[in-house]
Amino acid sequence: MTEPILPRIRPEIAALPPYRQGKQAGADAFKLSSNENPFEPLPSVVEALQHTTPVNRYPDATAGALRARLGEKYGVASDAVHVAAGSVSILHQLVLGTSSVGDEVVYAWRSFEAYPSLPLVAGATGVQVPLAPGARHDLDAMADAITDRTRVVIVCTPNNPTGPIVTSAEFAAFLERVPQDVLVILDEAYAEFVTDPEAVDGLEERIFETHPNVVVLRTFSKAYGLAGLRVGYAIGHPRVLDAARTTGIPLSVTSAAENAAIASLDAEDELMERVAVIVERRDRLVTGLRELGWKVPDSQSNFVWLRTKERTDEIAEAFVAAGLIVRPFSGDGIRISVGEEESLPRVLEVAAAVR
Repeated sequence: MTEPILPRIRPEIAALPPYRQGKQAGADAFKLSSNENPFEPLPSVVEALQHTTPVNRYPDATAGALRARLGEKYGVASDAVHVAAGSVSILHQLVLGTSSVGDEVVYAWRSFEAYPSLPLVAGATGVQVPLAPGARHDLDAMADAITDRTRVVIVCTPNNPTGPIVTSAEFAAFLERVPQDVLVILDEAYAEFVTDPEAVDGLEERIFETHPNVVVLRTFSKAYGLAGLRVGYAIGHPRVLDAARTTGIPLSVTSAAENAAIASLDAEDELMERVAVIVERRDRLVTGLRELGWKVPDSQSNFVWLRTKERTDEIAEAFVAAGLIVRPFSGDGIRISVGEEESLPRVLEVAAAVR
């Protein structure tokens, strides 16, 4: 049969692999591949979902109620808040709004696997800066990589998939070297799991006010356990966020997601108790892996990183065979999300066997 003639696709897009979601787990397996919250939604959140806008009606395109609630929480006007279908959506929107052919987007590598696609889709060029020892951001090298073509720099803290944070002092020194007309995206998707007092906190420190070129990203997917509803937010200068609002797909945040996010903010104390449980499990897991001889980076997130290099695929299969779905990055390492309590001894058992 003759192959049909298809529309022409940009070569760089055709060569770009689609986002690879973590594998789903079977009935007897633990899914530790997607950094999800292992706890089920709170009853108050479930109730909010039951009283949402009927699905035959469009949601509020601006997510106005949630923006107002977040503005109240952080002491900013609602136009300094932007809400979208996950913080990754806002990343795409901001890069599209700032970067095009001939422009550059600087980010650390390895970091969040969606980053390479952001400049490529916009027609810009991605500039990857290798991580420093300890699997941490090398902010000096990232500042050195900024040129007249740079439009965006992305800083991920804690870094996904390796786990370490950027400190307040490091980030302040970094900003002194960044031109004021270059957008700095501080991606803090895992901020609620951070316990290191030296870690930068873009919202607590109100960096977006002293440096209007900084936008801070947060999400309800991780600590708040709303990954399936897709809702994240950014806080920054309203005119910068207007670029994201302009390039975003309209009506992408459902009423269900907005209501659940507001209910989660109302139940924040209870949710943070769950976060504390996950943090305690994380610290035990890091300690256990190090006692087995693994050189695990200082994770401040809800996952741990094993540098498995050329054995990555082989070791990942050993975890899968034991009913543990982990996230391998071939030739580099394995990210293991902190999940149910019952999964921890099994993770350590496999880690010991493959060491």
